[in-house]
Amino acid sequence: MNTSSTSSLSIENPKPVLYQIKFTILITLQIPAILLTICIFLFFVLHRNKLKTPQNQSLLILLITNSIRLLVTVPMPIDFYRRGYIFPATSAYCTSWTFGEYSLAVIGEYLMATISMQRHAIIFHPNIFQIRMKFLIFFYFPLIFSVAYPTIFYIYAVILYPCDGTEWDYTIIACGYMNCYYQNKILAIFDWIVHNILPIIIIILANIALIIRVIAGKCRRHQIVSWRKQKDMTLQLLSISSLFVIAWSPTIIVGLIQQATSINFADIQAAFITDLIFLSYLLLPWVCLGPLPEFRKWIWKYLHPRRRRHTTVASQ
Repeated sequence: MNTSSTSSLSIENPKPVLYQIKFTILITLQIPAILLTICIFLFFVLHRNKLKTPQNQSLLILLITNSIRLLVTVPMPIDFYRRGYIFPATSAYCTSWTFGEYSLAVIGEYLMATISMQRHAIIFHPNIFQIRMKFLIFFYFPLIFSVAYPTIFYIYAVILYPCDGTEWDYTIIACGYMNCYYQNKILAIFDWIVHNILPIIIIILANIALIIRVIAGKCRRHQIVSWRKQKDMTLQLLSISSLFVIAWSPTIIVGLIQQATSINFADIQAAFITDLIFLSYLLLPWVCLGPLPEFRKWIWKYLHPRRRRHTTVASQ
């Protein structure tokens, strides 16, 4: 994951107030996100029949990878903003941080891009998933690739790429994003375009195309029931994909501007823009409430037991 010129950032004077604000925001969003994710996992365990639909299976995979980020990589920036410096200040810690952050971020992007494309088949060609071989090829294989490929790439780029371990800056978040493979311009550009820009473009185009197809199908067939189902599935996808687009677009746009002009947004990017990416996984469990109406009913039942008992007594 190339944050485009973020590697050249340096914060000479720590900003304790800004760090404290970021620490408070992250910890405030992280804890509820973890609790909600656990509740969603519990729902799927107790209602395994809900996993028969492809859209719920892909959503579960997205949430599993997102939960790893919440539990493994999010505590690292939280600890940095609490201390104001990297601890422990070792090359191994920085390597593990950047590997986890980069690989999981790109896995999330790739999964969202894959889910956006698969939603076309789920809505317009549902019969294709009734054939086992096609289901494996067109559903499971793209999801497996979305997880395996970024992991393999960053094992090479971050862990195995020749490095002496002196490139890290222990006064900047994520150790300054000072990965050695950035010195290879071809590899760095490939990383930025293929792993950051491309999946976001796919997400945007796939969602726009889906909206157009659903609207055109309604005008052509006039099947109200079918159209309502298609509309609901489209809005559910749009809510999740919009989160990724909103979180990633500022970083990508600023990176493109810096590449095309001499304008330097390094300080702004370090202080605010890059941190917007955190929203893609801190808010994901909440956005997933839209595609899971059964979960909302289930959790509501347990959050309001008095109302449930009152309804039971009244019916008697």
